Amino acid sequence: MTERQKRTGVPQMRRFHRLALAALTTLGVASLTAVPTGPASATSSSNSPITIALITSETGPGGAVYGDAPQGFLARIALQNAEGGVNGHKIVPLVIDDQTSPTEVATAVQEAIAKGSLGIVSVSPVFFLAAKYPQQAGLPVTGGFFDGPEWGEQPYTNMFASDAGSVDPKYPVDTVFSSFIKAHGGTVLGSYAYGISPTSVQGAVGASDGFKSQGGSVGVLDTSIPFGSVAFTPEALVAKQKGINAVFTAMDGNSNVALATALEQAGVKPKVTVFPTGFSPSLVNSPAWSNVQGDYFVAEFRPAQLPDAGTEQLTGALQKYEHRPPSEFYDYGIVEAWLGADLMLKGIGLAGADPTSAAVIHDLRNLKSYDGNGLLPQSIDYSSIFGHDPAKTCLWYLQAKKSGFVPVSSQPWCGHDIPGTSVAGVTG
Repeated sequence: MTERQKRTGVPQMRRFHRLALAALTTLGVASLTAVPTGPASATSSSNSPITIALITSETGPGGAVYGDAPQGFLARIALQNAEGGVNGHKIVPLVIDDQTSPTEVATAVQEAIAKGSLGIVSVSPVFFLAAKYPQQAGLPVTGGFFDGPEWGEQPYTNMFASDAGSVDPKYPVDTVFSSFIKAHGGTVLGSYAYGISPTSVQGAVGASDGFKSQGGSVGVLDTSIPFGSVAFTPEALVAKQKGINAVFTAMDGNSNVALATALEQAGVKPKVTVFPTGFSPSLVNSPAWSNVQGDYFVAEFRPAQLPDAGTEQLTGALQKYEHRPPSEFYDYGIVEAWLGADLMLKGIGLAGADPTSAAVIHDLRNLKSYDGNGLLPQSIDYSSIFGHDPAKTCLWYLQAKKSGFVPVSSQPWCGHDIPGTSVAGVTG
């Protein structure tokens, strides 16, 4: 049994096997969100272990993106425990694989509740199908907003997206993608989404509507792609017929690469291609890397290629506790899980010496500023964001080059809401 199996009781994930670099020396800096560590001499009644669960898609179609998410979750908890836990409480991690399954995700959530989890971190594209269970049980949920609109809908006030902040599910169309595409020469857009995923469809439609508002035209809007698909020959032929010279996808990395490959084989040469997912070291080291040269990838969080205290602490914790060398920079799934754990730890710390789920929910709902130690491009005010929309959306763009991912700028690219628009009613 591996060390991780001993700690979590779940199968060992595929790890990267590359030469480890020298250990970073940044682990001694202040805790990410100033979580109280409490005295070491706390009494047994006030220092009992606290379990928090991560529900993610280690296997199934989502495994390509979220398979290594537990590394971020486990590293963040290990770092906190090394600092004394939270108010003297040791944090016990529980990792559950929902297999990217509409039925297994419900089982996973119910397992987390049955095993006494104080809260749940969700890094799963299918969590929306089981969100009612922690809501009914009164458990706080942190994690990624990417699965569905419930994070900003009633009655899910127990949910706190640590990436976007539980925003209005009817959010307006934003220009953060379309303005970038236009600025880099795109005039005819092809936009693609998974039919089963509400947020995927909303993303593709929103990018298309935003692009039209920028004066561009939409040659293809395909929101019927099967989840996890890697077969895009028909779509590539249609793209060629429609004369698209810009591509946007709201799909996972494996689908992005397959689409790029199919487009190249069909002779389609876009001026600009934007992939919101797929930014990962595994892509750089894969045969598919040659097929995405020149394409742009989005980092929703500050990338390791732009180091600061927050990125170095995350990178150092991954190396120390999960044996992931800095050369294997963190990807989307890892940082989603890291921030989900970080925000949950923040809530537990705010809830006092003997925290309850209800207290964590109450205190997180009154948290006015959270930026994950600079990993987020802008701060979140949880006291006001629920059911609303931030004034602007910011992301980092990186271009695929032979040497690796190269940031377009040291500053994130920001877009603005388009007045009078909404993604309301757009579903998979």
